Amino acid sequence: MKTKIPFIALLAIALNGCNNMLDVKPNSFSSGSNYYTTEAQVLRAVNGCYGVLQEFYTGDYWAMAEMRADNTNYQYDESDRGAQQREEIDEFLITPTNNYVNNVWTQIYRNIQQSNVIITRIDGVKFSNEATKKQYLGEAKFLRALYYFHLVRLFGGVPLLVKEVASPDEASTPKKATVEEVYAQIIADATEAAANLPASFSGGDIGRATKGAALTLLGEVYLTMKDYPKAVTTLQQVTTLNYSLVDNYADNFDPAKKNNSESIFSVQYNSGIETESSNYIFNFGPRNGKKDLTGFNGNLGGVNMPTPSIVNAYEAKDKRKDASIFMYSSPTNAAFAESIAFGGKLPLIRKFYHPPYALDGRANENWPVYRYSQVLLMLAEAINETGTGNPLQYINPVRQRAGLDPLPALSQSAFRDAVFQEVRVELAFEDNRWYQLLRTGKAVSVMTAHGIEEKKRLTRLSPASYNIQPFQLLFPIPEREIRLNGFEQNTGW
Repeated sequence: MKTKIPFIALLAIALNGCNNMLDVKPNSFSSGSNYYTTEAQVLRAVNGCYGVLQEFYTGDYWAMAEMRADNTNYQYDESDRGAQQREEIDEFLITPTNNYVNNVWTQIYRNIQQSNVIITRIDGVKFSNEATKKQYLGEAKFLRALYYFHLVRLFGGVPLLVKEVASPDEASTPKKATVEEVYAQIIADATEAAANLPASFSGGDIGRATKGAALTLLGEVYLTMKDYPKAVTTLQQVTTLNYSLVDNYADNFDPAKKNNSESIFSVQYNSGIETESSNYIFNFGPRNGKKDLTGFNGNLGGVNMPTPSIVNAYEAKDKRKDASIFMYSSPTNAAFAESIAFGGKLPLIRKFYHPPYALDGRANENWPVYRYSQVLLMLAEAINETGTGNPLQYINPVRQRAGLDPLPALSQSAFRDAVFQEVRVELAFEDNRWYQLLRTGKAVSVMTAHGIEEKKRLTRLSPASYNIQPFQLLFPIPEREIRLNGFEQNTGW
């Protein structure tokens, strides 16, 4: 059956080139078919891929990767129920018609198409330097691998598009690829990217994908697949690339200290440019706190708000707690049941809150996709699972930076629990928690227990909420795709 158009709203992008967001004057070419003829044009196309990456991370992806888990929930406002389907992601009440799930699916495939256009056409372009060509190809393949890594963990087997879709006839995808096939493509792309990307960039190129970013992605893939020996050897390569932990944990999120020695790959934002600003406080802050927190009138989003579970997860003396969570105090909080657990205050993610703000809706924080601390913790986890080596050398620097005592020698089982806890608090609110629960096999047990506690404190929750079944560990393929393309729906949905 021919694919009709959701992931192929991107056909319009393909046929007109991915030029809408590249600041290219339309009178300089007639269509995408004759645009990719020079090295400079390919560079603009690659830059466009980073533009749609920005849109992805300021969209609703965080709801599926973080709010789905136990770190965050939402502020219930009975006067505004416009985002109820997003709230249903948190409570495990979604259906295959959920608009936010459909939006994430469509956006990922649109972004994959952006990469595929470059990958498909780059061989037809003459480059003055072969290394530059390999770099651009590596960047496109890194981004494609990253998107498919999101897709396979969120949805399981998915359509595997690895060439530009340039016409409806080329969009024929009669079946989904298997999980194994998707992972094989991710590994191939990330491996090639690691071989072709430089170790670092300078000047205006800082923020582009590097060898370290590709190796970190590849290492996380192997860890997720439980290929622990390959995870170890891959991640150890990252430790040779001159990354280091910054002394102050909070500096990782400070807009004035972007792209520091701990940053391996961050989505770049600039509040001074309307189309390139981030928006996290305007989404994640308490609805009633906009004037106090940002200086502007109106409401904030009231979503992706820290839960009692994560607020209470930090050890005493852990410096990361205050750097990660801010408690907003206001008499108006009393109208919201979520404030009761916090003595009348409402929590928000401090990592993405750095006032003052010059313009409404525009913030300056980058989004940290990979930090060096995550590499160290993944190494510790993988080494422990191999049963050989010393994982303490990787976890203890992360703990000591947080002001905590180093761990002593532990059994494999005890260390597994310790690194699970460490990953949670170190990477809290960075779109990692749901994937961690999936990778470790703890999603059903942790979220069931979390649901019990949530229903105790929030009487608005229905008995059906958090009634978690194993099939819900994958999101449903959007109903629109099932209807138009004839894909098999994920089991249970």
